[in-house]
Amino acid sequence: RFGAGGFTGYLGAKGVRHPDGSRCMRVRGYAQAPGDPLYLHRHRVEAIRVARERQKYVLTTGTGSGKSLAYMVPIADHVLRRGSGKGIKAIVVYPMNALANSQLGELTKFLKLGFPDGKGPVSFKRYTGQESDDERNEIIASPPDILLTNYVMLELILTRPRERALVSAATGLRFLVFDELHTYRGRQGA
Repeated sequence: RFGAGGFTGYLGAKGVRHPDGSRCMRVRGYAQAPGDPLYLHRHRVEAIRVARERQKYVLTTGTGSGKSLAYMVPIADHVLRRGSGKGIKAIVVYPMNALANSQLGELTKFLKLGFPDGKGPVSFKRYTGQESDDERNEIIASPPDILLTNYVMLELILTRPRERALVSAATGLRFLVFDELHTYRGRQGA
């Protein structure tokens, strides 16, 4: 159905991914398992190469074909190459909180599980309005490498004085991702 690409370890061997990236983005059966290499279809591998070359891209493919891996792998790779904790490097915008919640679970699986400390080398947080005041304050005080949000909250981040620290933390932003781009129309698209 989808063209052959390769396993995540193959990308590291070819210099497309950071060598330590082989520990991330793996299929894991349980929390402390190192996991098996993740297979990437050709459209994912091509998107990862384009991102590595600092080019913009739009990826359209069927539901369940792994679009999110096509942007999360290069984001994680970028953070690994530059080092974690140096401000927000990626903002991923979702049209619905349900998608942000789902992706939060997937990132936990790919970027935290299998690491002895349960933290992993790349930080990420959801900032969609579902968080408590304490969680929001923590995110503002210590911004993650990857910020998952929705279009409404992104507008609020850009306009409310309370979130100015998040805007400042994103001055070195490398990735701005709009998941489900086709849904952004009207006010949502503006």
